Amino acid sequence: MNTHFDRIEQLRDIMSRNRYDAVIVSGTDPHKSEYFAPRWRGVEWLTGFSGEAGDVVVTADHAGLWTDSRYFIQAVAELDGSGVELHKSLQGDMTAIPQWLAAHFSGRSSLRIATCGACQSVAFVRYLQETLNAAFQNEESEILLAGDPLDGLWEDRPAIPCTDIITLDEQEVGETRLSKIAWLRECMASQPGCDAILLSSLDQIAWVLNVRGDDIDYNPYVISYLLVTADTVQWYVSKEEVEDGSETEDSFALLESQGIEIQPYDSIYSGIYAYADEGDGKIFVDLASLNAQVYVTLCDALGEERILTGTSPVILRKACKNPKEIEGFRNAFLEDGVAVERFLYWLETSLQEGRAVTEWEASLKLTSFRAEIDGYRGDSFGTISAWGPGAALPHYSTPKVDSPIIQGKGLYLVDSGGQYFYGTTDITRTVPVGALSTLEKEDYTLVLKAMIRLSMAVFPDGTPGCQLDSLARTHLWQTRRNYGHGTGHGVGFFSGVHEGPQSIRPTNTVPFRAGMVTSNEPGMYREGLHGIRHENIVLCVEDGENEFGKWLRFDTLTCCHFDTSALIASWLSPEELQWLNQYNESVYQRLASRVEAADGPAIRAWLRKKTLPL
Repeated sequence: MNTHFDRIEQLRDIMSRNRYDAVIVSGTDPHKSEYFAPRWRGVEWLTGFSGEAGDVVVTADHAGLWTDSRYFIQAVAELDGSGVELHKSLQGDMTAIPQWLAAHFSGRSSLRIATCGACQSVAFVRYLQETLNAAFQNEESEILLAGDPLDGLWEDRPAIPCTDIITLDEQEVGETRLSKIAWLRECMASQPGCDAILLSSLDQIAWVLNVRGDDIDYNPYVISYLLVTADTVQWYVSKEEVEDGSETEDSFALLESQGIEIQPYDSIYSGIYAYADEGDGKIFVDLASLNAQVYVTLCDALGEERILTGTSPVILRKACKNPKEIEGFRNAFLEDGVAVERFLYWLETSLQEGRAVTEWEASLKLTSFRAEIDGYRGDSFGTISAWGPGAALPHYSTPKVDSPIIQGKGLYLVDSGGQYFYGTTDITRTVPVGALSTLEKEDYTLVLKAMIRLSMAVFPDGTPGCQLDSLARTHLWQTRRNYGHGTGHGVGFFSGVHEGPQSIRPTNTVPFRAGMVTSNEPGMYREGLHGIRHENIVLCVEDGENEFGKWLRFDTLTCCHFDTSALIASWLSPEELQWLNQYNESVYQRLASRVEAADGPAIRAWLRKKTLPL
C-alpha cells in the first residue's frame, strides 16, 4: 500500500471525527515564502509531491493537488499510487480551489472547511468565503483557521528552524539598521493615525534589521515577525534557549543594545494584544505577505478600523540597491564567474577525455567550485543541471539517484547561483557538448539574440517590465517561437534570488528604476528534445536626460562567456555581433588571470579561445 494513500485515509478519519467536509493543505509557510522549511512541507508529507508550488484539497471522496505547468510532469510521477488527482492550475479550463469546492458540494447548503490559518493568505481565505457564500446563497459556511489539520497525524514533524543569526554592518550593506528603522517610522507617520507597522515577510525583516540566518534552504533568512511602533522595535524571533558564545547570542546582544527587543516567535499574538491595549493608534500591514491567522488576531484585538493595509514600503526601497550593495554585486559576479568558468572548463575536458559525467555529479562539481570562494554562504537555489530532454523542462529537478549521463552530443543547460556576504548570484549557460542539429543552432541563436536585445535596451524612466518583456521576445515571435516563463526577475542582495517588485514579464506593470537588479533570461523549450536559456543579471542605471525625459539602460553584472560555436553567426546583426564580441572580450580581460591562478595556464588558453571575436 502507498504510504501517502494511507496518510490521506488517516486524515479522512480526523475529518470525519471533526465533521470537516474538506481540508486544504497549503504549499507555503506562515510568511508566504517561496522556499520554506521542512516543518511546512505538509503537501509533500501528505501526497509525495515535492514541488515548490502546490495546494492540496482532501474531501471524503476526492484528493487533489493544484499546481502550475512547471511541475505537471513531476507531479504525475510523484503522485502515482497516492490516490491524488492532478489539477492543472493556470490553464484555460482549470477550476480554482474555491470554485471546485462549490461545484463538488453543489447539493449542499453550507460547508465546514479546515485549513492552517497561519499558512493561508488573507486574500485566499476571503475569496474562498465569498465564493462559498455566493454559491450557496447564504453565509453559513465555516472556514476553520485555528491550528493545523495535520497536527496529531504528522508525528515526526520537524521543529521550527533555529539556526545561527548574524548581523551585517554599514560597511557591508551601506546603511545602518537604525537608519532603516527611522525611515520606516517616517513612512508610518505619513499614514494618518498610523503609529505601527507589522512586517511578516522574511526578506523585508532581514533587510530592515541587517540580519541573516539559515532557517530556509537557499535563502539567508530568519523565521520571525517584526513590529515597529513609534517608540519600540520588537523582533519576534526566539524559538529556544540561546547557546552561550554563539553567533546568535552576540547578535541578540548587539540588537538589544540598539533598542531592539527580542521576543519569542510564538508570542506575536500576545504582542498584538499588548499593542492594542497601549493606545488607539492604527497599524499598517501588507496583506500580500500577512497570513490569515495573524490578521484574524489583529481584527480581534484592534478591530478592522484600526488596521491600515497596502503595499509594504520596504519592497521598493529594498529593490533599489545602494552604492555599497552595487559594489558588492560586482564583486560577487566576478568571483562567481571564476567558479562557472572553472566548471565549464572541467566539464568540457572531462567529456573530451571520455569520462561519464552525470547531471548530478556536474551539479555537485559546480557547487564545490563556488565553495572555494571567500564569503560563500551556500547556493542561492537548487542547481538545474540538465542535458538534452531534461533541459526542456524550465524548472527541471536534477535527480540524485539514476541521474542521466551528459551525452557527447546536443546541448547542456546549467542554471545556478550562489549566496555571498556581498551579493547573490544567478546565471544560466547553455553549451554544446557535441554535434548539434540545425534546429538546436537556430534556437540557440534566437534566444541569444533575445538576451542581447534586452541587454542593449535604452528606455524611458518609468518603463514597466511588461514592455521590456515584449522587446526581448521580438526575434522569437518573428519566427513563431516563444517561451512560457517571464524574461526576468528581481534579485536581492545576500537575500532571495527572486525579489520584487519589478520583473520582466507580460503581466508586470512596476516601473523600472535605477538601482534595480534583475535577471535577463529568455529561453526556448522543445519537449523531448532540448531546452535553451541564456541568463545574465543586469543593473538598471541612469542613461542621461534630454527634452524627452530621463533615460535608463542595463549594465550587465554577470561575467562568464557565451559559447559562440553553437551560433549561426549570420543571423546576428552588426550591433548584436559587436555587443557579443565586446562582452566576451571583457570576460577574458577580467577573468583570465583569476582562472589561471586557480587552475593553471591551460584554462587561460581555453578561455582565450572561447572568447575570440566572431
